[in-house]
Formats: sequence, structure tokens, C-alpha cells
Amino acid sequence: MKTLLKGGRVIDPASGLDAVMDVLIDGSQVAAIAPNIAPEQAYEVVQLTPQHWVTPGLVDVHVHFRDPGSPDKETTETGAAAAIAGGFTTVCVMPNTSPVIDSTPMVQYILNAAKPTGIQIFPIAAVTRGLEGEEMTSIGTLVSQGAVAFSDDGKPVASANMMRKALEYSKMFDVPIVCHAEDCSLFGNGVMHEGYYSTLLGLPGIPSVAESVMVARDIELARFTGGRVHFAHISSKESVALIRKAKAEGLRITAETTPHYLALTDACCQAYDPDFKMNGPLRAETDRQALIEAVMDGTIDMIATDHAPHTPDEKSMAFDCSPNGVIGLETALGVVLTQLFHTAKLSPTAIIELMSSKPAEVFKLKDSGKLSVGQRADITVIDPEQEWTVDPAQFRSKSRNSPFKGQTLKGRPVMTFANGQCLLQQSEALQASALV
Repeated sequence: MKTLLKGGRVIDPASGLDAVMDVLIDGSQVAAIAPNIAPEQAYEVVQLTPQHWVTPGLVDVHVHFRDPGSPDKETTETGAAAAIAGGFTTVCVMPNTSPVIDSTPMVQYILNAAKPTGIQIFPIAAVTRGLEGEEMTSIGTLVSQGAVAFSDDGKPVASANMMRKALEYSKMFDVPIVCHAEDCSLFGNGVMHEGYYSTLLGLPGIPSVAESVMVARDIELARFTGGRVHFAHISSKESVALIRKAKAEGLRITAETTPHYLALTDACCQAYDPDFKMNGPLRAETDRQALIEAVMDGTIDMIATDHAPHTPDEKSMAFDCSPNGVIGLETALGVVLTQLFHTAKLSPTAIIELMSSKPAEVFKLKDSGKLSVGQRADITVIDPEQEWTVDPAQFRSKSRNSPFKGQTLKGRPVMTFANGQCLLQQSEALQASALV
């Protein structure tokens, strides 16, 4: 089957392309990109306008699909459906499943579960067996089986010596250790950011230093070992300052933040709604502004959702008893476009770099993050001007715990192609017309 995407604005940060072009998909590959491809070359034509962005499929290197272990929250199938609805064609799943992704059979389980979904799903394996922090996993073996990074996400690697060993060993395979930056002794029993609103609401707080002190530790370990550290879900201005300085020194440091940290603050917790509870917590407006600045100047390399599904029963408990985590795959692009494109005026190329080419580059994800001839046809078509209201009842995810419910966002994916197959078509205006 050949499909011609005609007349859209093709944006490929990897090659520097940003121009109105036609894109021809032939089977599973991009067959041609040119200013005017004759329609008779294709079986189906999708007529776009220069308002539509045609980009590499979006990439999220930090999701929780709860598979295996918690099918009531999410499965690989429903998580992939949520990804497709959000314009994502490649995701990396975190290892805090049950059982933990810490062995060859578990890595193979993830890769096999991914096959029917149509998208690329890569496993991030655990740094330590069972996420217990005591014994390092077989990093070399797990890389050979398909693990693309290592993390004890959900928990920090509390032992500095264990983190040192992991960085030294992973350096031989040039894969990153993904740091969940948290000092548990400072975290204590906190449930939200420590500051004005935690005092006002009478809730125990989590100070920013609980994150930044671990960021500082792992920067020093990266300096000492030469290993690759990737900081997950950065939330505080103190962490941003440390990362900016470390990158200026040339250390092998990368970092991500999330859409919710770019759009929301601890003031949102005033309703005691557990859908605003996550770890790290929503922080102050000064932190939000620092994160936006860090995205704009390149200190933050990428945006990841930390998609963390929970059941309605779990998220209906009292704020201080409810589990941490929010879903984000289906709202991420809308939030980023609203905050960074329409408000902060970040360029379309920079947006797509943050959400596709850079995460694919850092995590060395095969066939992801590029839109070029001969490449696997993972493509997202985006309407940056389309306004829509977030309705969790319409989500493809099994869970509904979104902090953006009821909000109006500007911009969304209208088509998602994975391996050449159209898996999402949001707009009736983009119906493909078959050529006789």
C-alpha cells in the first residue's frame, strides 16, 4: 500500500529539513520526499496544508505500562493505544513491573508483547535485581537482548557505590543510567512540594533539595567514572542549575522534564485532587519558569511523559494516601504546543527535536526520530492550531488520572503512522482519497 502525504510542512530536525513537501510511504518505508510528487504514484492521497506539520513519529523514553503485573491499570496493548493517540510511535518502558524487568526472559517478554501493537516498545532494564539496590543486574547480557538503558525508576539507586559500579559497567556498552533523583531521607513522608501551599494545606512537603542533592551526587559520579547519566523527570530550579553547569563542563549528562512540570504548579494541589499528585511533585512557579528556560536553552534535552496509570479507586483516595503518578501520553503534545509553541514561541523544529529526534539519539533507538528516504515510516501529522478539550472518558489508556482533565489545549496529532500503517486519524478533514 502506498500513501502520499501531500502539501504538509515536513520537519525533520535530524536532517535540518523544514519545508512544504510531499512524503510518499511505500509499504513500511519512506519512499520519497520531494516538493511535488505526482499523485498517480500512490494508491491513497492525504491532502494536507502548510499548517500541518509532518514529523518523525514522537518518542517517549519514560512510560509505565504496568505490564506485567497490573493489567487493571494498563497493559501493553492499552498503553500502546494511548501512545498512538498521542502521536507516539516509539516508547521506552520502565522496569518497575511485577516481576521486575531485570532478566533476559523479562526483556524478551516486553519485546514480544510489543509486536502486535504496531509501535516500537523498548525495555529499560533495572540497575539492581528486584529494584532492591543490593545486586547489580547483568548489564551486558541485557543490552545484548534489547535493553536500551538501565534504571531503578520509582526508586533511587541509594548507594553511591552501586551507582558508581553501574556507571562504570554501563560505560562499556555506551548506554545511559537513568537516575530517579531522590534522597529518601529528605523525601520523608512528603506528598507535595514543600513550600507555601504545603503549609497552607497542612500536607507534609517534599523539599527541592531531595531531588537536587541526588542530582549533585550523580553528576560527581558521572565526572568520576565517565559514564552516561540521564536524569529523569527533573522538576526543580536547583537541579536545572546543577545540570546546566555540568553540561557546560562537557560531562556526559542528559535530562528530561515532563509536560506537567512545564504547565502546572503546586498551587494546583489546593483542591486536594490526587490527579495532581506525582513524584517529583509539582513545584513552585519559579521552578516552572526555570524549567521552561532550561528547555529553551538546551539544558533540558527532551520531554518525556512519565506516563503512570492508576485505577480510579486508587486515585479516589485522600490526597495523602493516593499513589504518585499521572498519565500523559494522550495530552503531552497538546500541553507542549500550548506552553512552548503558542506561549513561549519555541520553534516547530525545536519542539520536534525535544519530542522525537533528541530522545531517539540519546537512547540510540533504532529507526526512530528521523524522517528521511529509506527510513522506517514512523510519522506523526500534527495540527498545531486545533483546539480541543481534554476528556479522560475518551482516552485509549485504561486509566483516567490526568491532571489536564477539562483543560482546553491548542495543538494535537491528527494522524499517526507506524511502520507505514495509519493507526490514528483524528480529523475527518484528512480522509485519504483512493486513486482509481
